[in-house]
This record gives sequence, structure tokens and C-alpha cells, in this order.
Amino acid sequence: MSQTMMNTDVLTLDEVAHYLRLPKETIERQAAHNRIPGRRIDANWRFLKVAVDDWLRSYDSRAILLQQAGALAKDETLPELRAGIYAERGRPEGGNKNKPSASPQ
Repeated sequence: MSQTMMNTDVLTLDEVAHYLRLPKETIERQAAHNRIPGRRIDANWRFLKVAVDDWLRSYDSRAILLQQAGALAKDETLPELRAGIYAERGRPEGGNKNKPSASPQ
């Protein structure tokens, strides 16, 4: 395997942090919890670029949404905000899905 191929296929912790534009500490923490594909070899982390790219493409957007929703769970303004959104849409909060909608005029 050529040196050029090796340099682009396997990334160090610093290279992955630069590539993802995240702090090195974040990458190391996420990799240690198996949230980013990587391998620790002695005191060094190595990442296959293709695995990082695949991880970026396949990251579950639903998981992101649930994490964000969890961050809002203790927000005291959420009920008022939610009620305002439903009122603006002209629908009752948690409305009946089986109830027929009003016919257009």
C-alpha cells in the first residue's frame, strides 16, 4: 500500500477533528463511547475515513431529534409555545385524527 493511500484512508484524532470541524476532545469522547467509528491503539486513535463518511451519512436523524427534544423537556415555556402553535394552526392540541376536517368554503 502506498504512503499516499495510507494517509488518506486512515485518519488520526487530530485529522478527524479537523475534518469534522469539532474539538479533538469531543471526537475522543464520542469514539470512546462507540458513537464515532474508530479504534484505539495504545494511546492513539485511528479512524477509517470511509467509516467516518458512512457514519455521517447514516446518522439517525430521529436520534438527533429525540436528543434535542430531551433538551427541551424541562423548558418551562414549552407548553405555552406548543399551545400557540396549535392555536395558530386552528387545531386543538392533540386533536382527534379521526374527526373530519371542516370543508373548505
